[in-house]
Amino acid sequence: MLAAYAARFAADDPISALEVGERPEPVPADGWVTVDVKATALNHHDLWSLKGVGLPEANLPMILGCDAAGIDPDGNEVVVHAVISDPEWKGDETLDPKRSLLSERYQGTLAEKIAVPARNVVPKPAGLSFEEAACLPTAWLTAYRMLFTQSDLKPGDTVLVQGAGGGVASSLITLARAAGLRVWATSRDEGKRAKAVEIGAHEAFESGARLPERVDAVMETVGQATWSHSMKSLKQGGTLVISGATSGQAPKSAELNRIFFLQLRVQGSTMGTRTELAELVQFMANAGIRPHIDSTFALADAREGFAKLNAGDVFGKIVFTV
Repeated sequence: MLAAYAARFAADDPISALEVGERPEPVPADGWVTVDVKATALNHHDLWSLKGVGLPEANLPMILGCDAAGIDPDGNEVVVHAVISDPEWKGDETLDPKRSLLSERYQGTLAEKIAVPARNVVPKPAGLSFEEAACLPTAWLTAYRMLFTQSDLKPGDTVLVQGAGGGVASSLITLARAAGLRVWATSRDEGKRAKAVEIGAHEAFESGARLPERVDAVMETVGQATWSHSMKSLKQGGTLVISGATSGQAPKSAELNRIFFLQLRVQGSTMGTRTELAELVQFMANAGIRPHIDSTFALADAREGFAKLNAGDVFGKIVFTV
């Protein structure tokens, strides 16, 4: 079957480690099913894998990808949940020490077929195309958990989304607006600021700009470059939820004095649960929300999509059709 996979690692030139070609079809284990992939989406996780981050060399070659929508063996249209927990684990699978994501220990979704535990598929909403549904399992699920599980936000509160443009950030903007929050966003790029307002932000500011007032919560995926601004933007008792650090993980200052004096809460967040994915799907159906797709490529042209993401010229998700 056709697949996009990591054949080796290249820290400085990740695209050179990407191969698009034939790989063996998956053979499902007991309790697993094979999904015929119709669409799959790209994440920064895939670029990091090509750089050798989080992917053991012993697991190469590894088909990349965490996101997919397709057809299960019974002919149902489904969305694939990417978090694989231990079969014996009970409760929130993101807290399982033995958990992994598709494309880390098990072959990923950038292929014509994917094998996953039967519990890892949820019904695809009829109102979403396969391309739109494929955007949900990583970026949109991460955003949903950040907003509705980890932040303690309530309708009417103000939330700041750092780094508008990325898949998680754009998802946060739209979900927060639909939930009745006042949404502010930042970006270095004027075009991305305009786009942020178009998809739901009430206002958008230059990165690092002084805000009209402090906010109840900050959604942080940028990390090092925006950390100080995030801390200074919170009101007393506010919450910073962080799910990524694309600009680096070592800010000049952890702002410890500010954290304890203002009683701020710093909350980590990683992916989401199958239950949260099902809730997200229903929320989007009820609210009439559709994912933001930056561009669509055929899987055979995956290299073009990877290059576009690596260049950073993206607003929303890059999707591959199968």
